[in-house]
Amino acid sequence: MKNIIVVSGASSGMGKEFLIQILEKEPNIDEVWAIARSEDKLKELKKDISNKIIPFKLDLSNDKDLLKYKDRIDKEKPNVVILANCAGFGIFDHSENVNTDVKLNMIDLNVKAPVALIDYTLPYMSNGSKIMNIASCAGFQPIPYINDYAATKSYLLSYSRALNKELKYKNIHVLAVTPYWTKTEFFNRAIDDKKKKVVINYNAMYEAKDVIRKAIIDLYNSNKDVSCYGFVNNFQRVLTKILPHKLVMKVWMNQQKLDGTPNIR
Repeated sequence: MKNIIVVSGASSGMGKEFLIQILEKEPNIDEVWAIARSEDKLKELKKDISNKIIPFKLDLSNDKDLLKYKDRIDKEKPNVVILANCAGFGIFDHSENVNTDVKLNMIDLNVKAPVALIDYTLPYMSNGSKIMNIASCAGFQPIPYINDYAATKSYLLSYSRALNKELKYKNIHVLAVTPYWTKTEFFNRAIDDKKKKVVINYNAMYEAKDVIRKAIIDLYNSNKDVSCYGFVNNFQRVLTKILPHKLVMKVWMNQQKLDGTPNIR
């Protein structure tokens, strides 16, 4: 039986960085199943990083593509050492300005896909296997104008922590990673350059390699169910536990000069 690692959102951002670093951590792994929508980028990964990478061109917001993954894993029956759910996207805008189809697609990719991948993969995980879900610091609080994205990450954060408890009897560790603002391609889709900016104050911006480095350390620490990198990130996490969320939202809107209407400044 071959030992594999599965990484979604592998072609860029957190997923790509995880793939690079985990191959250094697990050099004896047989295969890395790299999932993304871009076939060209996946082929580049295999060429530039490792011939252990097996490209999977899948749109995880599509039910048929999710079933393609299930069919493949059911057929091959590998031992999955790590499943890393890194695919996702967000939109910065007032809720009334975001198309319903976009919202539902976001929910499918950010919530439905990781749940499905975990359910399809669990039968092929064994004692000591690990699951990593990329959530967000946005999951700690409601955030106007990033409403739907924050809600999906709140779900993923809560789901991951509870699932970690449920899978302890199998010695399978589940970790939620909660990045702060991080330099990735995430912003290419989140921000519409044709519109005025929603976020004008970021407080801090971290590097993906640093976020993932800590995430991998925490993934191998069974006592951790949340990985939170950076002083500003951890400070904000504490504040969102202490302060009423009405106040947290008010501070956020004042920082970004938002008034609650669909007209952005």
